Amino acid sequence: MAKYALIFCLLCLGASGAAAADFPKAEIFGGYQYTHLEGSGGASGWNFALNGNFNDWAGITADIGSAYTTSNGVSFDNYTVTFGPVLADRQHKAYTPFVHALIGVDHASAGVFNFSTSSSGLALLAGGGVDARVNQLIAVRVAQVDWMLVHGSGGTSSKNVRISFGVVFRF
Repeated sequence: MAKYALIFCLLCLGASGAAAADFPKAEIFGGYQYTHLEGSGGASGWNFALNGNFNDWAGITADIGSAYTTSNGVSFDNYTVTFGPVLADRQHKAYTPFVHALIGVDHASAGVFNFSTSSSGLALLAGGGVDARVNQLIAVRVAQVDWMLVHGSGGTSSKNVRISFGVVFRF
């Protein structure tokens, strides 16, 4: 699924590349994430996103994230691959606030000793953040906060929050 999202973003970038504009055509984000999952506590990991911007305010995002934790000998891993629209306010040169609504898949696994279990399901992320401009090509994602709904294995978990920060490369 992530492969198709990346191909779609690249096609959109190619289609919008003909018009000259004062906004980045693509943005690549990489950084740290902290995730609080209902019933599992907190987990640390990484977050990666690729944005393709159609104009100075609308684009599309492919987002991949993972969080890991171990508690009382039980290891827990959670992975999300999501895709969806992003809206940004580029009126300010120093910072860019944005919001997004993403849908995709969630895969969680837990293990203790030689026993493990896993489940996959639907993931919905809704949130936004702020990027602070360093120069024309680099920004710092000061904060990205997402509410995360996970639906899988016959249940729904909605009291989940993901917080990310890191570096954004703009092209």
